Parts: sequence; structure tokens; C-alpha cells
Amino acid sequence: MEQQVHDLLAATLEPAAETRTNAERHLEQLYTNDAFPISLISIASHTSVNLSLRQAALLSLKTFVLRTWSDSLDDFQDLVTINDATKDQVRQSLLALATSGDQDRKVVSASSYVVSKIASVDFPEHWPSLLPTLLQLIPQSHDNQLHGVLVVLGNLVEDGFDEEQFGKSAIELVKCIYDIATNDGKKLTSRALAVSIFRACFDTMEVMYQTEKASVKQFMQEASDAWTPFFINVLKLSLPPIPPLDQEHDNEVASWRGTIALKTQVVKALDKIHRTFPHLLSQHTLELFATIWESLQAHVGPYVASYVADNQQGRLEDADRLPYTLDFLVIEELDYIQTLVGTVTVKRELEAQIAPDKLSNGAFEGTWIAQIMIFLVGFSQITQEDEGLWDFDVNVFLSEETSETANYSPRNACSCLVQKLCKFPVLDSLLAHTKPMYEEGSSSARMKEAALFVLKQILDELDSCSKELNQDIARAYLHYIGLAMHDEDDFLRARGCILAARLTTLPSTGLFEIVPDYARQTLAAIDQDSSDVVKVSCIRALQEYLKSLPASTAREFQVQTVAAISNYLAAQDLSELKESEDLLDTLVETLRDAIMADPSLCLEHPALDVLFTMASYGASSFQTTILVNEAFESITSSMAARGSDPYAQLCAKVLPTLTGALDVGDMMSENALSDMAVSLLSSLAEHGPQPLPQNFVAAVMPKLYRLLFSSNEPILNQSATVTIRHILSHDADQVFAWQDPATGKGGLEIVLLIIDHLLGPDIDDASAAEVGGLTVELVEKAGAERLGPYLMQLLRIVAVRLSTAEHASFIQNLVLVFARLALTNAKEVLDFLAQVHVEGGAGGTGLEVVLRKWLENSAHFSGYDAIRQNVIALTNIYKLHDERLATIQVQGDLMVDNSSRIKTRSQSKRTPDRYSSIPVPLKLTKVLISELANPASPSTPGLLQNQFQDHSDEDNDEWEDEPGLIDLGNPTTTAELMAFADESRYNVRQWDDETQTYLMDFFKQASTEPDFRDLYQGLTDEEREKLHQMEKASIQ
Repeated sequence: MEQQVHDLLAATLEPAAETRTNAERHLEQLYTNDAFPISLISIASHTSVNLSLRQAALLSLKTFVLRTWSDSLDDFQDLVTINDATKDQVRQSLLALATSGDQDRKVVSASSYVVSKIASVDFPEHWPSLLPTLLQLIPQSHDNQLHGVLVVLGNLVEDGFDEEQFGKSAIELVKCIYDIATNDGKKLTSRALAVSIFRACFDTMEVMYQTEKASVKQFMQEASDAWTPFFINVLKLSLPPIPPLDQEHDNEVASWRGTIALKTQVVKALDKIHRTFPHLLSQHTLELFATIWESLQAHVGPYVASYVADNQQGRLEDADRLPYTLDFLVIEELDYIQTLVGTVTVKRELEAQIAPDKLSNGAFEGTWIAQIMIFLVGFSQITQEDEGLWDFDVNVFLSEETSETANYSPRNACSCLVQKLCKFPVLDSLLAHTKPMYEEGSSSARMKEAALFVLKQILDELDSCSKELNQDIARAYLHYIGLAMHDEDDFLRARGCILAARLTTLPSTGLFEIVPDYARQTLAAIDQDSSDVVKVSCIRALQEYLKSLPASTAREFQVQTVAAISNYLAAQDLSELKESEDLLDTLVETLRDAIMADPSLCLEHPALDVLFTMASYGASSFQTTILVNEAFESITSSMAARGSDPYAQLCAKVLPTLTGALDVGDMMSENALSDMAVSLLSSLAEHGPQPLPQNFVAAVMPKLYRLLFSSNEPILNQSATVTIRHILSHDADQVFAWQDPATGKGGLEIVLLIIDHLLGPDIDDASAAEVGGLTVELVEKAGAERLGPYLMQLLRIVAVRLSTAEHASFIQNLVLVFARLALTNAKEVLDFLAQVHVEGGAGGTGLEVVLRKWLENSAHFSGYDAIRQNVIALTNIYKLHDERLATIQVQGDLMVDNSSRIKTRSQSKRTPDRYSSIPVPLKLTKVLISELANPASPSTPGLLQNQFQDHSDEDNDEWEDEPGLIDLGNPTTTAELMAFADESRYNVRQWDDETQTYLMDFFKQASTEPDFRDLYQGLTDEEREKLHQMEKASIQ
């Protein structure tokens, strides 16, 4: 067996896809053989076997465990294939491998992960010896074995424990890892792992705190008192000398990396404690702040030497996910000091140190605020790595500049910290630090750029808080910004251009008179500067100028801005624009702001041509599509507001381009381009006048008709359907009068064919999601007389398609067809549906099918108008008291399972939720009650409102009453955030006063009727209470 598994694993590593697929299939066929998992572990355990094969064995074992081990695992596939004796052998063998001291950390990490997955379902019932074994191994393990034990223990703490299991072993566990962390004789990385495990304990302790407040508080206080002195000592450790890059396996390298890894984990642990149980560190807050402060000051030199003066690689982690490069440590320290600045204790101390009576001649020289500017500017310098990336790809520079990057660096951390410090007089201190840089001439361009970068963050924060800026300070900074704009260094020039726009356009600086001059300099730089970084910085800076200039002046700059962007595009390789999303977005945003100065002028210059050029290259980008649509919508609505003639001129200019884009998209199978073109056509039709320009329908409808019958792209079909609905809404007469020259069919027949096609069984729910709205529009515009026999046939098709619809939005769209009709003709709607027969598993009469779908999905309807129409339609149906409704059974209330066990996905598939069965009148009443706002509940539930409050009643004064940063590593936080992915929670119902008043009047009248008293008995206690609350509110 072992040789067979070995050969199959080797085949999974072959480059030929067919060979790999066959091998994987054969491995799956061995799942029922008890020897299979044992063979995998044996292969992974042999150090003589090739490392890639050992890893493949563990990967295959992981897949096997996730699919077959227990139905409590999410990926379980009803494949319990091995007996309990084999499972026990797998547990012991796998744990032995993970804690064997294997030299390869990837093997240890992979085997430890599988152990944690097994432990998450087997510990402690089926694996009671696991934790005792690990804790027993810790004190007697040699370094390599200890590493494996700690990795397993870490995975167990993060994923394998529940609160009860953790509580029973917490004291012994924390003591064991404390002994490792504080043991100078152990490897630095092992000590770092121990600290990481201690930090992970806080996630579980925070959950336990909700139910066992006193005991958890006592335990954590004792643990904190023991660990904090050790943490402070580690923070005070000096970094060893930076090792030469060529000594990869030297002890100096190990010492350097190990020290950084340990210090990083300590800072992360302290930050975790401060965010979850801040009172634990209250008495140490000032000491911790001072220690971190000194550490940051000490790390500026090595950081600059490593990443600014040199090009050492940063952002590195080892196989155990322990960061070991200096940039990671600096980030954690900057983030933690930001956390400490938020405490009242530190804030008071900082304020006291810069009180007027403590300053010499009112200057901040030598104070903490001057010192912090020194290391903030130091850490904000552009690294050699970033400079190389930005020079090579200006798109990366823009993503960093707009903070839309996943690359969180010390520069980004400095930005966050300095914004937190804006409560203090940072501008004066930064100016004192910046002045000698420019006047003495000894500072590098990187230092000057970093000082202006920090200034930009301060200005952004002051502007967001509407704080005024001293005009003398503003003009002093403007002088240095002007020098930067003409410096030889590209990045310093770029920073100067960006900052000039930011400073001069701030309302409180009093610099508005020079904005046009700086805007002209910026425009000139786009054409004349040799650096792409400077050019795009200037294009971005124009957005600030265009928004702040008076309308008359902005119109003057509109033409020049369009020309500058057009010239910049002409010099680029447009084929590369598709991969440069941030650059494209910047260009579109600036063009949009220029157009917004006066949209009507866009017919006089090539603004629209430039916009459509960028749209064609950015069609696959969601953000670019939004920006293009915003700009075009502004133009369309502005032209329509000026009258029919300007709008007709706009159509004459853009329709050939847009319809041509549809042809190109079709020929080249560019769905994104067609999406963009249809989306713009939809905006054009939506904001058009009534009637639309002559020949509008003739230009657009043939393209949309062909598109809908040839495309299977949901978004494209939805946009095309909405566009036709807008055209019908604005000029139905032109649609009905038009005849398609290619087919000879009239406009009405074309629309009917489109609806029939979209409602067909071959079209998926997503593609047909908007057909209900089009159907309603056609029925209302054409009327029964024009539609004739097609009306009943059309409604029959809608009812039949509704029986198979599954997507909530599609169901709502189709239901609203009948809801709109029921607003005025409820009885006729019921009579018609009663005559319709729907075949299939969910079949029956149309009345049964439609009402089931309608009532079972009403709770998920969204949109004010849709909810209001739905409510009125349902009340109209209720008022008929039609006897046929009482004979139809629909889904009622959820039948709650009293089991406290958490359901996994696999269990949910096997045992889906069960509902009671109730008659339509009762369900209809329940639906209407659910639409009532609850007077006793707050209108807006607070998201995690207590999540980051101080857990200590007696220490509430330690933290300011400001929102904390969300800790995404916290399982409680993660669970609450992930709950928003659940449609029922994400789709929060919004109520409007008009609908609420209507419902209250309805229930007042209905409650006096005999039928309602019978229905009342079928309501839940919560529903009855809601009616009582409504009654009380109406009396008040």
C-alpha cells in the first residue's frame, strides 16, 4: 500500500494535467482503505523521501481528514471511511510526526495543521491525552522538538479549543508557555512562538469574559502581572548589529531575526491586551509608552540603513508565520504607540509636558512633540524598494498615494499615528523640523519628501475635522513646497505638486487668490515634466483645484484639463492601461471633475471622446466603470435639464460611439466593453426627456434586441433590459411606431419577444433579473387594448417562470408584476391566477404558485417603492377575504431545533431547516406585521457597540470615548462581521413613514373584523406584542 500511495503522490506532481487528475482520482478511491492514512503519515515521516513528496502526502492527508473524519468539519462529504482504531493510530502517529523535531519546518507546520483539525472535533472526548501530552513534552523537549510542540499547541489554541476546554487547562497552559518565553536558554524563535500562543489565548478569554466575568478577570490580571515585566524587558532589548546579507545561515543572522521576531510578538501581545482588557495594563501605561518611544527612536537608524540607504528585503515571515524583518517590528511599534496615545493617562502626560509653563520661549524644541516628528519623518522616507517599484510602475505609486493598497508599511503607519496626534500642535513642531532641511541644504531629498508627506497627512486630518490652519504657518510651508516643486528629485517634485494643491485649496489658509496660478503650473508640468510620477501627481492634484475654483474659472480650466489628459494618453501605450487600474481611475476622476465644472461644454471639446477612450480600456474594472458612469450621468442629466435640443445634440454625438462599441464588443467577445456601453446607454435613456429624440429607438433597439438574444452574461442582460424599460417609460409611442428593418417586426412585438425570451427556461435567474420591471412597464404603457390576447399569455408566462425562480431579487422582480396589478385590480389578478395551471414539482394553480413565492419571499424585498407597493397589494388581497386563499398552505414559522450544537455546512445540507405549514390569510397577516416598525426597538442597531469598551468598571476613565480599531483577528469580531454576509442580516429592512401610517390604519380596521380574531390566535407572542406596541403608539 505504501509504495502504491508513494507512486500516486509522485504522479500528482507531474506537469501533465491528465496524469495528475488520474492520480488524484486513484488517491480518492483509497479513502476506504484503513491503511491509506497510515501510509500517508509514514511517507511524510521519512526524511529520506523527497520534501515535495512529504508535503504532498500531508496535503493529501489534510484533504482526507477534512472530507471523511467528522461531520462537524465544514468540508465533510458523508464519507466516514475508517474505523475508530485506525483513527486513534492516525492521531498518535500524526502527533508524533508534528512533535518529532523534524528539521523541515514546512513538514512540521503542515502536520500540525492536520492535528489541529482533528483536535477541533475529537478533543477532549476522543483524544483526551492530547493536551496533557503536549504540556508534558514542553519542559523536556530539545529545540527542534519544542518547536513542533509549540506549533501544535498554537494551532490548538487558535482552532481546536472551545471555551470550556480552554478554561479547564488555561492555568497550566499559560504557565508552560510563560516558562518557555522567559527562558533565555531557549531559541529566540521558540520564545516568540510562546508569546504568540499567549496572545492567541486572549481571543478565547474575551469570549469567556461575557459569561464568567469575575473568574476571567482574576485569571487575566494574574497572568498580566506575571508577563508584563517580561514584556517590558524584551522591549528594552537592543537590536544586535545588522548582519551582512551574505551570511544567510550565520548565528548573527539568527540572532538578528530571532530578536526581531520576539520583540514583534511582544508588541503584538501588548497591543492585543490593550484592545481587549485595557485595565490589565493601566498601571504600566506610562512605562510602556516610554519604552516603546525609546525603542522607536533606537530603530530609526537601523531602519534607514536597511531600507532607505540599502535595499534589504522586508515583509518577511518564517514558516511559522513569525515576522522577522525590522519593518514589521516598526509597524507594530507605531501601531501600538498609536493605541497608547488614545489612553487618557498618556494624553494627560503629553499635554502636561508641553504646557506653556514647561516650554522655553514658547518653543517646542526638545519636547516629545519635536522628538516624535524626527522619527515619524525618518520612518516615512521612501524605501529603495518602493522607489524602484514606483519608477517602474506609476500605478503602484498611485495605489500607495490613495491608500488603496494592501501593502501596509511603516510609512502608512506613520500616517495613521500623525493623524492621531493632530490634537497637539504638530504643525509648529513639524515646521521647526522641516525648516533646516531646506535652508541648511544637508538633508536628502527623501527626508524632505518625508516631511512633506507627514504634512499632507496632518492637513487631511485637520480638514476632515474642519479645524482652521494658521495663515502664517501655511505661507511658511508654501515656501518650502514651492522649492520642492522645482527640485531635481522626481518624488520630491511630485510631493510638492500634490501638497501645493492640498494646502492652497484649504478654506482656512487664505490662499485662494494664488490657486489659479498653481493650477496653471500644474497643468504645465503635465506636459513638460520628464517624470511619469510627477505627471500623474499633477493630474491628481488638478482634482483639488477644479473642486475649489469658482465656476467661471473652473470652466476656463476645463478645456485645458481635457487637453492635458488627452495629450498624456496620447503618449502612453494604451494597451497597458487595462493593467493600470489606479492610473486609469485617477485620469477618469480628474476628467470627471473637469466635466462637472460645466457639463454642457463637453460638446465643444473632445471630453467625451477622451472619456470613452478610457472607458473602453477600463471596461473590466468595476471602479473605473462606476467613475465613467458618474461622469456620463452628470453630462446626460445636465443636457436633459437644458431642454430637448441640447439632449438631442448629445445623442447625436454619443450614440454612434456607444452602438459602435456594442458591435466591437460582440465581434471581439469583449463582454466588459459591451457592459460598459449598455450601462452608458441606460444612463442616457434614464435621464432623457419625454419624448426622446427622433430615431433614438431606431438607433438603439436593434442593438439591444440582438444583444439580448446572443448574450448569456447576467450583468449585460440586466443592463440591456433596464435600458429598454427606460426607453418605454420615456417614449412608448416611438417604440410602438418603430419597425425593425431586419425582421419587419414592430416595436411591441420585439419587446414581447424579448420578455418571452428572458422568461424562458434556458435563461438563468440572474440574466432575467430585470424582466419583471420591463413587463410591468409594457403592460402599463401598452394597456390591455393594445396587448389584446398577449396580456393574459404574458402574465401566464410570468407565473410559470416564478415557480422555478430561486434568486431573491428575481423573485421580487416577478412578484411585483402581480403586485402592481393588484394595486388597482386585486380580484382580477386572483381570478386570472386561479385559471392558470403550472406543471412540475412546485406546480399547481397559478394562484398557489404565485402566492407561495410571494409570501415566502416578501421579507427579503428591498427598496422603499417596492416594499410600499408590496404592502398595499397584500392588504388589497386581504380585504377581498377570498375563500380560495384559506385552502392554500404555505411556509409558516421556522421550527427551532433545541440542540445547542453548532451546525456546520455539511450538517445543514443533510438536515435543512424545517417550517410549519399555515394557510395564506395567516401568512399574509404575519408578513404585514413583519413590515411594521417596532416602536420599542432602536431604529439603527449598533454594530459591535460594546465590543471595544473597557471591560473594567473601575477603570473606565483609562480610555477616551472614541471608536477603537477593529481587531479582525478576534473571533468574536470576525463572527459578527461575517454575519453580515448572511442575506437576512445584511438586507436590513428600512421603513418609511407613509407605509407605516398605512399599515397602522389597516390593522386598526382589520382588528375589528371577526376573521382577524381567528387569525390572531395563530400569531406568535412576538407578533402579538408588536400589534400591542403599535396600538399603544397610535394612542399616544
